Amino acid sequence: MVLLVAAPLPLRAQKYLPKTIQFKGAPEYSEQELLAASGLKKGKVLDFDEMSSHSQKLMDTGLFETLSFKFDGVDLIYTLVLHTELYPVRLENLPLAPGKELDAALHERFPLYHGKVPAEGGLTEQVRQALEEMLEARGIKATVEAMPYNDEKLARVTAISYIITNPPVRVGEIHLEGVAAPPEPKITEILARLTESAYDVEGSPAQIETNLGNYYREMGYLEAAIHAAPAAPVIAPEAVHIPFQVSITPGQKYKLTGIKLAPDLLVTQADFDRQTRIHLGEIADGTRMREDWLLIEGQYHNKGYMRAALHPTASYDRAQGTVSFTVSVEPGPVYSMGRLIIENSAADLRAAMLAAWKLPAGAVFNESAITSYYKFQDDKTPLGRTFASANCIYELTLNDDTRTVNVTLRVEKKQ
Repeated sequence: MVLLVAAPLPLRAQKYLPKTIQFKGAPEYSEQELLAASGLKKGKVLDFDEMSSHSQKLMDTGLFETLSFKFDGVDLIYTLVLHTELYPVRLENLPLAPGKELDAALHERFPLYHGKVPAEGGLTEQVRQALEEMLEARGIKATVEAMPYNDEKLARVTAISYIITNPPVRVGEIHLEGVAAPPEPKITEILARLTESAYDVEGSPAQIETNLGNYYREMGYLEAAIHAAPAAPVIAPEAVHIPFQVSITPGQKYKLTGIKLAPDLLVTQADFDRQTRIHLGEIADGTRMREDWLLIEGQYHNKGYMRAALHPTASYDRAQGTVSFTVSVEPGPVYSMGRLIIENSAADLRAAMLAAWKLPAGAVFNESAITSYYKFQDDKTPLGRTFASANCIYELTLNDDTRTVNVTLRVEKKQ
């Protein structure tokens, strides 16, 4: 970040009264916001050092790559180049409601805050301090840190996370509405597993809704509506607990009357009917239906269609309490075998694993080749005996630019 002074230069000791103060190159910010952030005021006499000092205030925000100013005897003109890498703010575990109200409160304190901050710099630190003060006003004396948030799918930084590092923030009691008391044992197990888990502003509500939703769908309540909302924090010396109020509307329990595959699928209707985990007339068990969808997706993965998107469309007969599905697939592009990576293995085992691998780089990718590779080695060989006595794990990394799949193999001792 560079602060420049453009000619003509004002004399350092002389004072000037600019007719106008202008900002160029940063249309994202209004004149009023830039004046407030810089501390400049119209109609005020300035010398060179004061002009430079106000410029430095803008640079210290970290929002600008470069900034230059000039005074031509009439107008004071600032030219700004906005930083190309500004990131949205992400509240990791702060019990503050993200959204317009919080953004407005931060904008009131920091006129150039528009929901984004630099990776580092004055504004990032100012927001961090302000969040600590907001928490303290709610009775939570916490240490907040700012750090880059790396999106694993995109493999790059996509936000700046603000995280309470002390005290711990955990999920508190989960109160249910819409179910009988006491709840069924499986629901009690789910709640016990989630209570005291690390709290995450986005993740915790989604985790509660997903876990309870899966339970109800497994029971055939395919249209169950579940909403989890955090309540006021419960503050204790050892931790901050975030209770949740969860509303549950189970809806109707459905039985399955049919699953019809589109005619162009890689899986024929006859093959699917022979392998399906759920049969007509049975409760539409969400777990077994997911297994059926994975069965279809697996056939596409075995032909290299690693981005195949399966679309099961439900048709409900609510009067009869039945449901049927029509299944189509968007196959997407074909992927080929990329790199083979073997982790945590001794040199001799690594060499044996490499020699036994049969899917060459560039061949159409086949996910079933990996399970066959682990499962069907001769158990009279050292490699076969190793696989039989170990946990055999694989991970796939899809490279969308080259349409290749890197395979990582790992053998771990069974506990």
